[in-house]
Amino acid sequence: MDPIALLPFIVIIGAMFLMTRSAKKKQRQAMQMRDQMQPGTGIRTIGGMYAVVKEIREDTVLLEIEPGTHALFAKNAIGAVLTDEEFDRITNGPEGEDFDVDTVVPDDASSLTESEETPSEAKLDLGKKPAADAEDADAAKGSEKPEAETAEADTAEAKDAKRDEDADSK
Repeated sequence: MDPIALLPFIVIIGAMFLMTRSAKKKQRQAMQMRDQMQPGTGIRTIGGMYAVVKEIREDTVLLEIEPGTHALFAKNAIGAVLTDEEFDRITNGPEGEDFDVDTVVPDDASSLTESEETPSEAKLDLGKKPAADAEDADAAKGSEKPEAETAEADTAEAKDAKRDEDADSK
């Protein structure tokens, strides 16, 4: 065989070798990172949750999400092991201040859009109309086309559309 004909196969095999090699290297680095975990270490899960390692087991890790709240995670769910300084900066804010957890969030957005000038008692009336309003509505309907004319116009439009389809298919 001609060596030039084998060149594409050699390139494909070389590319596959390099890809598997880099994947194995990433797996090895992730395993080393997870081996660095110790109780008290701050971590970030692959879902983006920050927690402190409480206990390390064979395939799982017990995490303390906040004081008194624990959760059990698989070891491969740990996305990053953080340094103490980085964990404190992320969880306590840049100045070391705690997050404001006393903020009250309303159940709906109506209290956010309501101004002080509009009365909160003003509600939309969804009740039935009185008899006088119903007669006015019937009078308004009388000024429109009769139903028979509307039905004839719809039938004519349908026939016209059918003719257009026949013309297109020929």
